[in-house]
Amino acid sequence: MNSPNIILINCDDLGYGDPGCYGSKVNKTPHLDKMAAEGIRFTDFYMPSPVCTSSRGAMLTGCYPPRIGFGSFDTKHVLFPGMGLGLNPAEKTIASLLKEKGYNTKIIGKWHCGDQPAFLPDRHGFDEYYGLPYSNDMGRQINLQHNPPLPLIRDQEVIEEQPDQASLTERYTEEAVRYIRRHKQGDRPFFLYFAHMYVHVPIFLQDSFRRQSDNGAYGGAVECIDWSAGVIFNELKKQGLDDNTLVVFTSDNGSRANNEGGSNAPLRGVKGTTWEGGMRLPCIMRWPDKIKGGQTCTGLATAMDFLPTFASLGGADLPADRKIDGVDISELMFNPDAASPRQGFYYYKQNAIEAVRKGKYKLHVRKHDKKIAELYDLGKDPGEKNNIYKDFPEVVAELEEEIKKARKDLGDDREGIQGKNNRQAGRVDNPQPLTSYNPDHPYIVAMYDLADSEVLNG
Repeated sequence: MNSPNIILINCDDLGYGDPGCYGSKVNKTPHLDKMAAEGIRFTDFYMPSPVCTSSRGAMLTGCYPPRIGFGSFDTKHVLFPGMGLGLNPAEKTIASLLKEKGYNTKIIGKWHCGDQPAFLPDRHGFDEYYGLPYSNDMGRQINLQHNPPLPLIRDQEVIEEQPDQASLTERYTEEAVRYIRRHKQGDRPFFLYFAHMYVHVPIFLQDSFRRQSDNGAYGGAVECIDWSAGVIFNELKKQGLDDNTLVVFTSDNGSRANNEGGSNAPLRGVKGTTWEGGMRLPCIMRWPDKIKGGQTCTGLATAMDFLPTFASLGGADLPADRKIDGVDISELMFNPDAASPRQGFYYYKQNAIEAVRKGKYKLHVRKHDKKIAELYDLGKDPGEKNNIYKDFPEVVAELEEEIKKARKDLGDDREGIQGKNNRQAGRVDNPQPLTSYNPDHPYIVAMYDLADSEVLNG
């Protein structure tokens, strides 16, 4: 088998119930729905964190966030502009493993794994970069005037400050089209990581998407994501790359769903929580030459599994000198009725374990620094409404043992336990923001005028 091209599309704060193929009645997503009809849709797919920096680092390295020092950032939930922390350059990423096997690699969009030169994408296996180094609300806003100007980066250089965010998704999509065309006849396969800005707030939207939306700005942003996917699929077909290109679509964490139009239905909870709605996400895979269309997989899978799966498809070896938490789920991609190689999943919030899933059962032991005792049968009750803790003591005992294993391996700072198999995040001395405010600079947008406090959660 020739090594496939791989395109990983990762949205920002898109909820489980936001695409039409996951039940939305208010967002129009014909291209994503067609992607599911022509590929496979996962129902029980998880990000390893309910916030963005941790989930992205975990996805790229195939490791739980505490494993790579990405559970917490000097007590903060996510990385902020000018912090001296980032993804350790010694870590192996999807991009670095594939690059070693001859892949050309590119990231478009949100990075959020460190904005210092030592942590930018070129230090983690990416040949090219075009996008924002962190969340779109971390520029100068009317209620956050102390922030440095939002930087748009090409490779290692800031090429624009405070860009018009309404234009960025179209610019990102054009960049993706140009990249696909440049590599259509190359002798090297490519890995494109397309990390959308949407639907993270504040949402600046082109008028055409706002007018056609039945769900306000949020729905317009979802539909812009869908349009972008349609452009990419069209270009793959146009360039004769469709059959041997695996496209994966997912999101970094659940929707905020605070009356802003987002939906995690039918799941409980929102972004920032370890209820299902914070960490169970849409995941669609399409590969016409290999994946039979119209399939649904109910097996357990996570974003950490991308690294070993993509490595296997690209002929790359996993590093033998470190622990990787991901497993190869390629068999599930091709046969959704196969048993998942992943039987369990730990729900970490920062560096504390709050829940564990094994098979269909999920045990919660903590929420917001408060100990709890709740058990749910996710097969019957994905909305986590019926606490059956007292009905299945043997299941509780088994899952409590799993919690103990996680604490020993990965740690739990709420219990004062240091993990035995964790590595350190990268750290540099004297960090500096990539930009600084200059009153004489001709910013196209001097200050973003949609007030928001999303930077608390990233």
